Amino acid sequence: MFALRGFALRTACIAAVGAFATLGCGDDTGLAKRYSVSGKVTYKGQPVEKGRIDFVPTTQDARPAAGQIENGYYKLTTLSPNDGALPGKYKVTVTSVEIDDSEMKAIAKGGQFHHDATFLKATKNAKALVPSKYRLADTSGLEAEVKPQSNSLPFDLTD
Repeated sequence: MFALRGFALRTACIAAVGAFATLGCGDDTGLAKRYSVSGKVTYKGQPVEKGRIDFVPTTQDARPAAGQIENGYYKLTTLSPNDGALPGKYKVTVTSVEIDDSEMKAIAKGGQFHHDATFLKATKNAKALVPSKYRLADTSGLEAEVKPQSNSLPFDLTD
């Protein structure tokens, strides 16, 4: 009889842990449920052709999310592609630059792959497509709140 009670107790504990894990996690990654976040990024009313958008959490217990901007549109990723973001408040950054990588491509075409100096030169001479203030969370002035639902969050950048 004692063995039966021990078995029942173990079974109840395993069920409780399983229920807790199911309630607290959105999937097998161990993170809470993420919600779809997408939107349009414009600068002076025109779509930002390419770049990156980052959602920087305002609390330490949250996780950042980011996405690539293509033809003005983005979708956020926290862990898995396009899995969205955790609910909460974020500061937002946008980086969009045009890099002339023709020298790096020429080096790679010639069979050489070590081109650190060329890469540094190209990034140093990169042309910013949006004002540099949007690169940092403290200067961008952009904020967003991800709600536990599908989120459409547009950003219109100005000078």
